[in-house]
Amino acid sequence: MAGTDEDTVAAADDALYVLTAVLLTPAKFPSVLGDDYPEACAALGLAPLADGYGLVLGQDGDGARWTVVIDDVSLVAVAIASWDCGMEYELSPDERTVVAALPGWPLAVAVAAPGVPAPHDPGPEADDRPPLAPPDTTVWGPAQRRLGADEIALQWAMWREQVDDSAFPAPGSSAASGEAGAAAEGPGGGGENGQPGHSGIRRVLAEARTYIDSPPPLGRVRSSFAPGEARTLRADGPGWSLVARTDDIAFVLLDEEPGEVLPVGRGPELPGLLEALDKMAVRPN
Repeated sequence: MAGTDEDTVAAADDALYVLTAVLLTPAKFPSVLGDDYPEACAALGLAPLADGYGLVLGQDGDGARWTVVIDDVSLVAVAIASWDCGMEYELSPDERTVVAALPGWPLAVAVAAPGVPAPHDPGPEADDRPPLAPPDTTVWGPAQRRLGADEIALQWAMWREQVDDSAFPAPGSSAASGEAGAAAEGPGGGGENGQPGHSGIRRVLAEARTYIDSPPPLGRVRSSFAPGEARTLRADGPGWSLVARTDDIAFVLLDEEPGEVLPVGRGPELPGLLEALDKMAVRPN
């Protein structure tokens, strides 16, 4: 997290006290904004530039919330890396890099700048556009579904240890061969009409397979670091999110099943699907 006393940038004809910053690039963007990079950019009224943007969140001298969009992605990446390591870093973008100053914050920010009024949205006299606001976390929907998948990716070990592998069909069994990666009993388990797996999971896996031959919008499949030789995969589609390790199982979240996390066993086909998705996925530079 950034400091606030010295980190200022010019925005909306006033100084901005920087609170935090995030990347908006094809490989890494706030998932609350959309299933893919173009959708996330559209949520902020931005063109999906190949190199992406940095989003700087802060308050002006009156305490109003502003999101300053800059095209100096490297500067924001260095700042985030420094803050993550507990180091101080003065994020002071050049005014020439500012693309837009948007009222409000698209993400929840838990801190506030000292010495200025409490965070609030700018009034219409400052900007007549509707202020950005984080999603309502009390209602399940696409944003919450994607945030849930992000949380599983970050806390993989915790979620993985809750899954009993013995509940998955044994390799070579009729159940395992009948449906790739059938879900375990329990959340997403059992089967319907004698068929293994879960209809929602079967739909997700089928739609994910179509990405291999017909690439989806940029950023809809993303690959990031994982321990060992594995990669962490994040994929999204209409009404669903998938998070997986290329050497392990997957988890699926669905809009139509609020709060449910559905485990997907390896099976005979999931490894190949994950490998193919990883090859086409966008990766951080």
